[in-house]
Amino acid sequence: MKKLVLLSLIVVFAMSSNAQTIDKKWGLGGGAGAYGTIENGGIGIIPELYLSRYLSPRFDIMLKGNMGIYRTILQSNLDFVNPFLNLRLKLSGEDSNLRPYLFAGPGYLFDNSVEAFNFDLGLGSKYYMSSNFALYMEAGYIRGIESVAKGITGRENLWKVTAGAELDFGKAKDSDMDGVSDNKDKCPDTPAGVTVDKNGCPIDTDGDGVADYIDDCPTIAGLTSLKGCPDADGDGVADKDDKCPDTPKGWKVDANGCPLDQDKDGVVDALDKSPDTPIGVSVDKDGRPIDTDGDSVPDYLDKCPTVAGPKENNGCPVIEEAAIEAVSPEMTIEPVYFDYDKSNILQVEKAKIEKLVKLLKLNNDYNVDLTGNADSKGTEEYNMELSERRIKSVVKAITSSGIKAVRISKQKPLGETKPAATNDTEEGRALNRRVTFEVIKTK
Repeated sequence: MKKLVLLSLIVVFAMSSNAQTIDKKWGLGGGAGAYGTIENGGIGIIPELYLSRYLSPRFDIMLKGNMGIYRTILQSNLDFVNPFLNLRLKLSGEDSNLRPYLFAGPGYLFDNSVEAFNFDLGLGSKYYMSSNFALYMEAGYIRGIESVAKGITGRENLWKVTAGAELDFGKAKDSDMDGVSDNKDKCPDTPAGVTVDKNGCPIDTDGDGVADYIDDCPTIAGLTSLKGCPDADGDGVADKDDKCPDTPKGWKVDANGCPLDQDKDGVVDALDKSPDTPIGVSVDKDGRPIDTDGDSVPDYLDKCPTVAGPKENNGCPVIEEAAIEAVSPEMTIEPVYFDYDKSNILQVEKAKIEKLVKLLKLNNDYNVDLTGNADSKGTEEYNMELSERRIKSVVKAITSSGIKAVRISKQKPLGETKPAATNDTEEGRALNRRVTFEVIKTK
């Protein structure tokens, strides 16, 4: 019955905790249990108290004191006192709830009026349930010293079994104030106020490598270059901002994620065979400028868009000398075209006048009528005067080449009244800025 009473005193009530760690380096523990001699038997009560200090993830050092009360609580006879300096070897990591350990170390024993150095060793385990308390239980061996009891000299080696609780304390440094100590913080420079995980790193809900606090799409995995947002078509514009989310891979896009059409001709650059067409020029399905007569001179540059001719002659056919000599009495020379609001003859247009001059010189019985025209920009009065100035420029070019002025039968300025093409487009207006010729046989 005595043994049962003594063993019941082993249970000690305490709140439990995580182990003593690098963050909480100090531990204060205490408990009680039973002890007895290995050689002679008997059971007594043994209270204990210790102060421990964290050294590393594997070792603690403890200053422990044991006091043996022999045989019975009622007698309360102090039998021995034994302080120890123990090294505790932890057999599991700091994240484990159940942490076994081994301990051993030197001590100094006071027993039966004698005293001497001794040692202890044993094993134990702690169970961790909160941040600053732990329950523990351990069993150990205490090396006795020779002493005289009842006239007999001998050495009493002891066993003990104890249980108790440990309070861990200490304050760890937390530079970024995220609740994770610097010792465990894998992201020690996290901005203030940012939510972090157990390692002290900013939460990344979608796991895309972009922390939630800088992720524009925190619940959808995306790209670092797009602040964590996805880009399904790979055009460099995040899906949430992409107005053309199905753009084929590799196409150049604008800020809205839509295919580029730099010349604004309605054909995207990726499909445009002529991506530098001047704005406003009509194009075909491949983005090439319209070439009605198929002479490789696009209509907007072709002075004769409906009749094939070489590029060197601005798309107009070349009149050979033999053809001039055999020309019909009422042949038509291609018009001379002018720049906008200009009456001077362009260098490329002078060849037409030269051919007319050759015709007149070869056929003395031919005269020519001139008609001047303008596009619709400007007032009617101004355009009439402009078409008259254009006629005068052509007359001057003809007469300076040796043709008498009397062979120019008529000079008719028409202004904008007789357009050759629409005035709604630049191409059409270019065709309306002209002087036309009509060769007349006089005999």
